[in-house]
Amino acid sequence: MTPRTRLIRLISILFAVTIFAGAATTGTGQAAEAATTYTPISGTGSTWSQNALDQWRRNVASNYGMTVNYSGTGSSAGRKDFIGGTVDFAVSEIPFQSAPEDGSAPEKPANGYAYMPIVAGGTSFMYNLKIGGKQVSNLRLGGETITKIFTNTITNWNDPLIQADNPGLAMPNKPIVPVVRSDGSGSTAQFTLWMSKQYPALWSAFSGRSGLTSQYPVKGSAKAQSGSLGVAGYVSQNYGEGAITYVEYSYALKSGFPVAKVLNAAGYYIEPTAPSVAVALLQAAINPTDLTQILDGVYSNPDKRTYPLSSYSYMIVPTAVAGIFTAKKGVTLSTFASYMLCEGQQQAAALGYSPLPLNLVTAGFQQIARIPGSVATSGDLSKCNNPTFDPANPGSNKLASSAPQPAACDQKGPNQCTTGTAGAAGVSTAVTGSGTGGSASGAAQTPGADAAGAGTVGTAATTGDTPVYDANGALVSGGSTSRANAVSTPFTLASSEFGGSQAIMLAAGLLLVLVILLPPLLSRRLKR
Repeated sequence: MTPRTRLIRLISILFAVTIFAGAATTGTGQAAEAATTYTPISGTGSTWSQNALDQWRRNVASNYGMTVNYSGTGSSAGRKDFIGGTVDFAVSEIPFQSAPEDGSAPEKPANGYAYMPIVAGGTSFMYNLKIGGKQVSNLRLGGETITKIFTNTITNWNDPLIQADNPGLAMPNKPIVPVVRSDGSGSTAQFTLWMSKQYPALWSAFSGRSGLTSQYPVKGSAKAQSGSLGVAGYVSQNYGEGAITYVEYSYALKSGFPVAKVLNAAGYYIEPTAPSVAVALLQAAINPTDLTQILDGVYSNPDKRTYPLSSYSYMIVPTAVAGIFTAKKGVTLSTFASYMLCEGQQQAAALGYSPLPLNLVTAGFQQIARIPGSVATSGDLSKCNNPTFDPANPGSNKLASSAPQPAACDQKGPNQCTTGTAGAAGVSTAVTGSGTGGSASGAAQTPGADAAGAGTVGTAATTGDTPVYDANGALVSGGSTSRANAVSTPFTLASSEFGGSQAIMLAAGLLLVLVILLPPLLSRRLKR
């Protein structure tokens, strides 16, 4: 064997050893991850859940290299797209309807499906109201008042029923403009379900029906807008003064506008924060056959921390290969769904939602396992980074257990808290009525005193309440109030550690060093 041949063989052996050592450091998990490719998936449906979905889609795109396309077309449209097989998944606040109110054919998918809970939240009442030229940020409304507003029974802001809810405000003589959804909407269905259960006579006299509807009747001075962005956008404009709409709490946060505190069964006016929704859903009943929600107990929950219009949203996932859905897409869908149930819930509160509790996460994983091609397992939920889980007290909802008690001025009576809500949390409202004021901290205020508040309604970005995330889902700014307690911890894949590609790069670098250094050294040795 010539010296040159020995040199080439030595370099080859060293290269092979380097590659083997690098591969050994990747571990089986990283090797599997490197081999995983994610086929793009698409879905349509709910705008109620869209703010959360959009954030989660950005997170997995950055961390997984995964493409999840989603269009907020409304829950009714999403369910129809799923039945038609034109999407891989749909999102809705209500299940398929056997007798749609528009007279269309029953919603019966030809192939298997399952409902998977994805996020909880409160249907809120965002409004734009001024007294003496100054924006109101602390409006309170009872359930009967809300129902009469949206059934055209109460048409002016100085109505005695509204005034009774707001002793600290001298309600203005101004027409009310209810803003409702023009499209088939899960938000409409949830709101009308609540009215049909709590105030059936008022609702049936207005709508001509006894149950829920996804298509809100447009009557009187009501304005109809498409999507959650449409109704929130109308209310937030200058021409929207005097308007009120029903929309997911998240949209009021993003718009920088307040929402009404709603009177619960215990006699307290409560804002739909993540803790108040978590408390309310402790009384939700779950249909064991399909995980659909029964909310009667939520509406009448006696806990004084409860927000009564609380619910959660579903992702409708396929349990059979059909339409455009394939088993390869099932790998993507199951991974995305697993992320939502665990790590994604860390951002729920900051985005204006409430994270799912343990029982719904457990049930959700059972549904994910039914997706063709699923790579998710329920496994060890102690590794599921969900903010409601409490290792010290398994089975409890940590968020609900730690939910604060309402302030004394939030109780029905002559006092009214002056502190703002939702996107106007940094804006207080002066006492202009006959009642006394107060704040979330319980500080008293005399009638006519001007409550000091920072910021202006409609400019949430200046109050520090609107969270801003980077492409990895990390909090960049905002979220300075209690809502920021659930700040996202970006989901980091194993491939972000030292993996296969890094090992190959290291091997190539070492080989280059060997090629440069070994020949002169070996040449001198051979000469000797």
